Amino acid sequence: MTAAEQSTPVHGVPCWVSLMTRDLRATQDFYGTVLGWTFRSGTLGEGFTVAHVDALPVAGIGQIAPGLPTVVSWTPYFAVDDVDATAARVRERGGTIAVGPIRLGPGRGAVAADREGAAFGFWEGRTPPWSFGRDNPPASLELRTGHAFDCAIFYAEVFGWASQEPGGCEVGYAYQQDAVVVRQGGRTVATLRGGGDASSPDPLLRPCWHVRFPVADLEAATGAARAAGGTADPPVDSSADGTEAVIRDPDGGIFTVCAHPPDTA
Repeated sequence: MTAAEQSTPVHGVPCWVSLMTRDLRATQDFYGTVLGWTFRSGTLGEGFTVAHVDALPVAGIGQIAPGLPTVVSWTPYFAVDDVDATAARVRERGGTIAVGPIRLGPGRGAVAADREGAAFGFWEGRTPPWSFGRDNPPASLELRTGHAFDCAIFYAEVFGWASQEPGGCEVGYAYQQDAVVVRQGGRTVATLRGGGDASSPDPLLRPCWHVRFPVADLEAATGAARAAGGTADPPVDSSADGTEAVIRDPDGGIFTVCAHPPDTA
């Protein structure tokens, strides 16, 4: 990824998603089969690759250090102007910093958890131009949490949502979805829903950020996931998000595929 292929996103806007996995090659094979991704070396060093669709960067996949007891999960990253100041705001508001801030390749980043334990990252610096097809984001994000309004306040204070900054995020409530909706440039980039349960053994119910990738053929994607060693729940029709299905890769990473591009209304 050259400097010309990178951009500096607006503060507070989702700017990337990544997965840390135990077997990089096997994970690349799985996502290449299920989502049609191809992979190139990234700027974060050996053991980290950038997934592409039609030559556009969509996600990062990295190798977990051997022996490190880390849960395999997709993590969203949000752009920030100052990673140290953002880390301080996270702590001030009852969140925790798990990793960093540290320098990684062309920027500095950190991984944190909000007050209910949902993990997220933030990044200071240039990133790949996060796009999927014609001006569509590659993924939409959904936070499933116990208290959507409380979490919306937390993230708004940490990332400056609803600050009226040009190109920044706007926050509203969607009555039909019963959710807090975060939009940027007219697109829904994140949805915050209640009903999460931190004590549940089901990872789909525990507070967590979930990543949704659009696919052209939902049945083909779920079938490919099962054939490649993952699992896929039966597709469900969501009135808010269309038909979608939850997939677990062979290493336990959970993501959602949807039968249409993310909402642009």
